[in-house]
Amino acid sequence: MNTFFLSNTPLFHGISESEISELLSCLGAKERKYKKDEIIIRAGSSVSEIGLVESGSVNIVVNFYWGNSHIFGHVGKGQVFAENYAAIPGKELLCDVVACEETEVLFLSMRNMLTTCPRGCAFHTRIIQNMLRISAQKNLNLSSRMMHTASKSLRERLLSYLSEQALEHRSSRFTIPFDRQQLADYLAVDRSAMSNELSKMQKDGLITYHKNEFTLNGST
Repeated sequence: MNTFFLSNTPLFHGISESEISELLSCLGAKERKYKKDEIIIRAGSSVSEIGLVESGSVNIVVNFYWGNSHIFGHVGKGQVFAENYAAIPGKELLCDVVACEETEVLFLSMRNMLTTCPRGCAFHTRIIQNMLRISAQKNLNLSSRMMHTASKSLRERLLSYLSEQALEHRSSRFTIPFDRQQLADYLAVDRSAMSNELSKMQKDGLITYHKNEFTLNGST
């Protein structure tokens, strides 16, 4: 396992490589590889481990009874997933966790993470603090999505999301983590209607885009 990479992730922030090696043993760490579109965790399952994306990325997908689905979230390299469910024994997932591409995941025992060892190691306490920060950040991300989808106007939903991406990248030019269908699912809109609206926005001079690369040109 690449302890140097892990030391640069939010979960292991502030923990040395030697300390990470000790923690991995304590947390029952195990790595697994997945192909594109392979389901990592299926809705209805219960989990006891969190997943940390070592390479690739995953989507959190909600499937409805009638066959349609929506992307609820995207988890990139170095980020974690399933931590809330792993913290509540027996709680069943309401969504699928799906690999967006060839992906490698490091699984860690949540129970072992939340239970400090008898030695009371400072680095074990640190990983708990990091986990709390990650959870708080995800709550903020959820609030952002609620903000993006609050408007009934398709253009306003797109402008809200693209504006946030520009702020996050600190640039008017950026690459989003979604393809067209994934973006439509994330914003809870029809893909064709969204594609048409993007074309209109480009024609109006608001944006320039190619695939998932966007440039914001001006105000509405």
